[in-house]
Amino acid sequence: MSIQKEDIDHLLNLDKIKADEKNAHIVIDPDQCAACQAKPCLIVCPALLYTLDETGALNFDYAGCLECGTCRTICPHLKKWEYPRHTFGIYYRQG
Repeated sequence: MSIQKEDIDHLLNLDKIKADEKNAHIVIDPDQCAACQAKPCLIVCPALLYTLDETGALNFDYAGCLECGTCRTICPHLKKWEYPRHTFGIYYRQG
């Protein structure tokens, strides 16, 4: 069974994310991403924030990050990974 983007979107809508638009807490290195053949980030990110565009270039949007640290663990080429500043980031809702 594979998880579809629609399923992820539904689950993520249960949470509230306040993105810090002035300070990205995760920064990728486009040159390293272009050179990476495996691109494990496409598979391991539970929020599916790493995608390929029509040219095969990697796109990333930190604003929906669940702060799980999976990309930090799997990718040695991230320029930056830290938790968002105070009052920013994800707030998990109780259902």
